[in-house]
Amino acid sequence: MNISSISEDKKIEKRISITPEIAKKLVNLNFSVFLEKKYGEHLGISDEEYKNKGVSIESSVKEVLKKSEIILMINFPQNDEINSVKNKTILIGQFDLFSNKETINKMIKKDVKIFSLNQLPRITRAQSMDVLSSQANLAGYRAVIESVEKFGKAIPMMMTAAGTITPAKVMVIGAGVAGLQAIATAKRLGAIVSATDVRTVAKEQVESLGGKFLVIEGSENLETVDGYAKESGEDFKKRQLELLKNEVKKNDIIICTALIPGKKAPRIISEEMVKSMKPGSVIYDLAVGQGGNSAFSESDKVNIINGVKIMGSKNILNNLALTASSLYAKNLYNFVNNLYNKEKKDIYINLEDEIINKTLINKEL
Repeated sequence: MNISSISEDKKIEKRISITPEIAKKLVNLNFSVFLEKKYGEHLGISDEEYKNKGVSIESSVKEVLKKSEIILMINFPQNDEINSVKNKTILIGQFDLFSNKETINKMIKKDVKIFSLNQLPRITRAQSMDVLSSQANLAGYRAVIESVEKFGKAIPMMMTAAGTITPAKVMVIGAGVAGLQAIATAKRLGAIVSATDVRTVAKEQVESLGGKFLVIEGSENLETVDGYAKESGEDFKKRQLELLKNEVKKNDIIICTALIPGKKAPRIISEEMVKSMKPGSVIYDLAVGQGGNSAFSESDKVNIINGVKIMGSKNILNNLALTASSLYAKNLYNFVNNLYNKEKKDIYINLEDEIINKTLINKEL
């Protein structure tokens, strides 16, 4: 079978879906791999490197799509590319269902089989395919690194002849994969770290990394059966607000990571809270792409309010695209491998497989 990938819109996405390492694995699995010229050049990967792994390099996107039976991507093809996608093609990526309804409906009408790894069930067998975890892990790390750079002060305690430098205080809101990596990174840099989450199970995870878990009085476990956070009630939000009012002003850096799948990000840091922080403090809002957890946060901007820097990137993974691509491509390969019938050397869409059933989008939205 023919498997391929085409370049994303590099203004918004610098990651790639097939690395040379994964191209070789796909060839060994009996796939013919097709890429457009200069596919990985922006990451320092030459066409020659791909050719050495058995990849065919085509002169244009249309040529690639003409030969494609399976297409691996991150986002959906752009509007002018959709028409070139053949009927009955299999399209696999990290697709957002809620902002791409029109594109999905067009694809369904062409009998394109769309698999979104954002819908992957959180089961043990699916861990090697879990794009949300692999990418969020890197996002949490990078958010701390960028916040420290903007903070402009030393993070760990330092004892010097000229005096003692006190350690920075970092608070992480949301202790999912991104939040836990942010806690671990901040601790490694020497900060005093605290964290809060609507899921009570997160307490043990936060404390295992050396962070202090901020308990919201009378809190309940707001966790779905799939392990994601769910939206809290008004009473919980009031108690959370009171806790955070007292805590945010004590911290030098706040990392916001709270997201609810398929919904606008909850607003957690209010304008009043931002203004209560010390000048020079930093808020990094990883949820900015879905509306943001913090007041004053805007994608790809640093807003300064009373000396407090509020920042967020629509795609923070562009700042470590090579590492992110390596993990993402491995996730995709593992998913393709799960679809592949080695005996028949063909793709088998087995709807009794929970991984396949949950990720397949087979009807118009």
